[in-house]
Amino acid sequence: MPHSPYSCVLWDVDGTIADATPGIFPRLMEVLASFGQPAPDPASLPRWVGPPMYESFQSLAGLSATQAEDALARYRALAARDGYAASVDIYDGVPDVIRAVAAAGIPQATASTKPENQVTAILEHNELLGLFAAVSGARSGTVGRSDSKSDVVGWALERLQAAGVDTSNPVLVGDRHHDVEGAAEHGVPVIFAEWGFGEASEGDGAVSRAADADALRALLLT
Repeated sequence: MPHSPYSCVLWDVDGTIADATPGIFPRLMEVLASFGQPAPDPASLPRWVGPPMYESFQSLAGLSATQAEDALARYRALAARDGYAASVDIYDGVPDVIRAVAAAGIPQATASTKPENQVTAILEHNELLGLFAAVSGARSGTVGRSDSKSDVVGWALERLQAAGVDTSNPVLVGDRHHDVEGAAEHGVPVIFAEWGFGEASEGDGAVSRAADADALRALLLT
């Protein structure tokens, strides 16, 4: 049976397991239009994927904190209307890696700033939910509007520990600098997924990089 250098594996979702941009971008443009904002330049759209949306409505669209709260509520209402698993693509080969890690007996959890109910819906729709010992995402509603990567990584570790998982040597797979920085607050190393939305420099500080799913499998299982 394959072995892993890690006692458990944490996963970012957007840009790592799933490409939700086919649904994210149309909803984003609809929300921005409702505030009289122009559509973002297509080249800037990937910058919206990964960080908390509440934060991005302020930093990328220039909305006030109050407007960003309203925009986030509108955005999540559209996501609920469309179905959380709608217009979401799963990256080639990544489910096979998740299944292989599970088959090797290595516990896994998500650590995503995407709302937890949406993470659950995506994993369930793609028949991956049962492979995770814990699901950690942002909280729904106003309380979760600014949940950070550090927050969700901490919750993932707590839930794994509560399930009896050895969290002494974890790793996070992610694609943005938020993953590297948030995981570092808990002493968790990161494998940078180069197929995601982050620029190459965002992986500075990661323990290693994976160009594709096969490379990732080789880093997680020996």
